[in-house]
Amino acid sequence: MTTARRGDLFDPRCPTRQLLDRVGTKWTSMAVKVLAEQAPGEVRFADLRRRMPGVSQKMLSVTLRSLARDGLVARRVEATTPPSVYYRLTDLGLSLEEPLAALRAWAERHMPEIEERNRRAADAPSDGGPGTP
Repeated sequence: MTTARRGDLFDPRCPTRQLLDRVGTKWTSMAVKVLAEQAPGEVRFADLRRRMPGVSQKMLSVTLRSLARDGLVARRVEATTPPSVYYRLTDLGLSLEEPLAALRAWAERHMPEIEERNRRAADAPSDGGPGTP
């Protein structure tokens, strides 16, 4: 019998860090949102790419492969010419949509304030002290 182990983000060897790296990317957030909008249905690769402006074919492939490996996305291939590839969120992947939606909403709500702070920091003379970009 295998016992579930909780992660410890502060342990440098903990796989939680890698998982957060994967689920915390803009491409993961966008892919999960698009797939959640179609849940429980499937989305073709080309449709996903069209609905995610700026993502390259390679980056989308890498993102979806990681999400599938983690069990967040299911992949189905139809043997057509060329092959048709479909993706959908698993139940685990669907459970990720709520926290990602909250993070996306927070980013959209606070982006003007953060942009203004970045602009002011770029315009301010640097004192060269700790924490200075």
